[in-house]
Amino acid sequence: MSLINFIDYLGTFVFAVSGVLAGTEKKFDLFGVFILGLVTAIGGGTLRDILIGSTPVGWMNDEIYIYIIVSAIPFCYFLKPYISKLKRSFFLFDTIGIGLFTILGLEKTLSVGLSPLIAVMMGIVSAVFGGVIRDVLSRDVPLIFRKEIYAFACLAGALVYLGTCLMVSTDIAMIISILSVIVIRILAIKKHWNLPFNPA
Repeated sequence: MSLINFIDYLGTFVFAVSGVLAGTEKKFDLFGVFILGLVTAIGGGTLRDILIGSTPVGWMNDEIYIYIIVSAIPFCYFLKPYISKLKRSFFLFDTIGIGLFTILGLEKTLSVGLSPLIAVMMGIVSAVFGGVIRDVLSRDVPLIFRKEIYAFACLAGALVYLGTCLMVSTDIAMIISILSVIVIRILAIKKHWNLPFNPA
């Protein structure tokens, strides 16, 4: 298995977990929990593939994505006592997810011959729009619209990827960039960083 495939599968799983956790917190039934896990895991990638003209979209070409998403439900159910002990477990899985999907979306966009600028934009779309759909269906304000740093972490990681690709191998650049997104997001929460906006 290539690193890019591993990132894709892992990103799908952790985003599905974040969706399932959100559904259980809202007391959704089993079907509702599955739907929330599904849209969180594939929402951003589906929108990205449609925008770049890569159809059928990725998850429709390989049933393993559905199996991965379904597996998130028993994972959360049976390990709930352990997951609950992790402070902000939802935040943890969501943060890992945006790190993985930022670089996955960027790399896929580059692979179809689009410009680095568009690739950065599609990396952010891949990372955040599944979460936007999750939050809307959960009747929460999407994280991307809150003051805390979220999409900016994805932007920073994408730029790190483009820069490090000029100096190291693609696989190493991916790892560095994913970690950059995760670290920036965690530090932003711990240190209460946010993007200033003070309209007149």
